[in-house]
Amino acid sequence: MCGIIGIVGKEAVAERLVDGLRRMEYRGYDSAGICTVHDGTLVRRRAEGKLANLANVLAKDPADGDVGIAHTRWATHGAPTAKNAHPHATDHVALVHNGIIENFRELKAELTAAGRTLESDTDSEVVAHLVSLQVEGGASPQDAVREVLPRLRGAFALAIAFRDYPDLLIGARRGSPLVVGFGDGETYLGSDALALAQLTQRIAYLEEGDWVVVTRDGAEIYDELGDLVERPIQLSGASAAAVEKGNYRHFMQKEIFEQPTVVAQTLGSYLRQSDNSVALPQFDFDISAVKRVTIVACGTSYYAGMVAKYWFEQFARVPVDIDFASEFRYREPVLEEGGLALFISQSGETADTLAALRHCKAEGQTIGVVVNVPTSSMAREADLLLPTHAGPEIGVASTKAFTCQLAVLAALAAHMAVRKGLMSRADEQEVVAHLLEAPAALNAALDHDDDIAAMAHLIAPARDVLYLGRGPDYPLAMEGALKLKEISYIHAEGYASGEMKHGPIALIDEAVPVIVLAPSGPLFEKTVSNMEEVRARGGKIVLISDAKGLEEAGEGCLATIEMPRVHPLIAPLVYAIPVQLLAYHVACVKGTDVDQPRNLAKSVTVE
Repeated sequence: MCGIIGIVGKEAVAERLVDGLRRMEYRGYDSAGICTVHDGTLVRRRAEGKLANLANVLAKDPADGDVGIAHTRWATHGAPTAKNAHPHATDHVALVHNGIIENFRELKAELTAAGRTLESDTDSEVVAHLVSLQVEGGASPQDAVREVLPRLRGAFALAIAFRDYPDLLIGARRGSPLVVGFGDGETYLGSDALALAQLTQRIAYLEEGDWVVVTRDGAEIYDELGDLVERPIQLSGASAAAVEKGNYRHFMQKEIFEQPTVVAQTLGSYLRQSDNSVALPQFDFDISAVKRVTIVACGTSYYAGMVAKYWFEQFARVPVDIDFASEFRYREPVLEEGGLALFISQSGETADTLAALRHCKAEGQTIGVVVNVPTSSMAREADLLLPTHAGPEIGVASTKAFTCQLAVLAALAAHMAVRKGLMSRADEQEVVAHLLEAPAALNAALDHDDDIAAMAHLIAPARDVLYLGRGPDYPLAMEGALKLKEISYIHAEGYASGEMKHGPIALIDEAVPVIVLAPSGPLFEKTVSNMEEVRARGGKIVLISDAKGLEEAGEGCLATIEMPRVHPLIAPLVYAIPVQLLAYHVACVKGTDVDQPRNLAKSVTVE
């Protein structure tokens, strides 16, 4: 989603603002711009498309000044044009905004009736005019913002610059994240710690409803009631090196190959190798008393939750409901007393998931959060915080965050089973031993990267692709289809293998490749039967299995991809690798933008 950075500096800020935007490219965007305050004027430069276009504009027409704001926009209201790019400005005020102003139409009508002329099609511009009206009427920046914020409905993170107040910026957040960074005689605003990593490690997270006055001397933070408050300054740990690809062609490729390391790091936080036991972080509720688990997530995180449903019900014998976050609240779910509501998110700021979390909290559920940003809004509101330790994920299509989520969820399901008395000590040791085998198995899966690259050209011409899997491989089939859709723009769908004959089989012909995930084991023969149904109708099969499975069923396939033979518990982690690599190499063959696919954003902070 949109990225924000602001600097109250000691020297020229334009280059550093653009660098900060570059560190937020992973969030997804379709236009960009900056505005500096210089010699009593607001100097604004904007461009449609990639940051290179903005850099070209600045090369021809520089923006001087040591105070400024900048923005990467992911279009919601209004097309992705230079006219609609942020910052939006009047003669007195410039503003950048992440989120949606839900009542912008009535505010725009009010402004138009008052004789104001708005030049863009966005919801954001109305806020600039509302603040500007206050300033033009003699209000201080602080009083202007204090007056306007209560009038806004919806979600926002704002950074505002003022022509006549060249030594300050004002930021505000409601529903969308914003952090304050502290430097040596400089102070910063950013959408996340990574945006500020090159500038400072000392940051403070604004809480819901906070707004902040930023000067070179520091920051004054106010809560939504307007009372002066303190928010703790902490070391972010964000690394500027995290946004470097190194020797890899794309961030996605780098992050796929990081999975053995980050999964090992994640498991190291939840498993004790000294006695092969599960050891979760401390929490203040009795997990053995949980009667029902409700999992809520979006996109790839939702598929991780689907896999976890198998584990919770198999190990802990607790019923599990799972919902897309965007649908959860609107079906008026029945939440059983004593339930655990488990939210899965990479960013911890996804608007739908955060709203669902707050709904469950209000209904008395215990809140668990599996998240990759332990300082995020969801993390701060959780009763049980379960970090994934994947490190920053820059590619928009999630890879390493997914496998780390699976690692955490497997550990949690095993821990719940132990606490409920449903898993013996010997069984726990066996489960932990298999989980500890996962990093090596992931490495073995990555050894087949060249084989997958070599057969990607067979899939690239397809207009439609089907993925099939049984048991926990069914969510992996949907995740594989999602990856292919996201970065190669090929229409793909994932189905439970046995459901194919109930409709999708009508799509099968020689032009539709069918990717089958089928590790050898108890479900293998049934999946092979489904493969034969595909083959009988001229379908071209790509079989992903281990050596035993390929020996039994690999003959006559369009292509095969060999995986190491692993215990069924860790098969979802291992089989994530080939579906990620297949999508990646197909996208490379097609020449699409792998790291920043069209229309997508990394963190969806609006509903």
